[in-house]
Amino acid sequence: MRLGVRLFGFLSEALGLETSRLTDMDCANGLTFVGHYYPACPQPELTLGASKHTDDAFLTVLLQDHIGGLQIFAENHWIDVPPVPGALVINIGDLLQLISNDKLKSVEHRVVANRAGPRVSVACFFSTSLMPSSKLYGPIQDLLSEDNPPKYRETTVEEYVSYNFAKGLDGVSSLLHFKI
Repeated sequence: MRLGVRLFGFLSEALGLETSRLTDMDCANGLTFVGHYYPACPQPELTLGASKHTDDAFLTVLLQDHIGGLQIFAENHWIDVPPVPGALVINIGDLLQLISNDKLKSVEHRVVANRAGPRVSVACFFSTSLMPSSKLYGPIQDLLSEDNPPKYRETTVEEYVSYNFAKGLDGVSSLLHFKI
């Protein structure tokens, strides 16, 4: 949780906001841990560990093992994210893209299967999705201007996550549903 608060502080400053702005908006209030186990695959070219998607949280902190398999989509192709011992991977999530009005972008990623052995990772999602609330999130007013109008409608975390879950990992961003 302390790491999340620090990261949200850095991101607030990067957006030109007060250091505490994102934490004051409750972005760091909820944390969900998910352990992933991908067994070794005898024919990895025939399957994926997880299809392309973005995370519906504000922020994801990922610890991956030495096996690898995480890829991000950038510059129109998939790029391996090699594991580095002791390093964490930080992903911007959809909700942070929404409230930053696209100043921060949610990263499209996937996990490829491998022969090397079982892959284990632990993802920590900063989201209040397990703490239902009627709090509305929309583009932060301080980031908007005549030249940069809001790109998304307001939504609750619960509505966003429910829509994303119902839609499934179909490779299409849930953010499109919330575009103005």
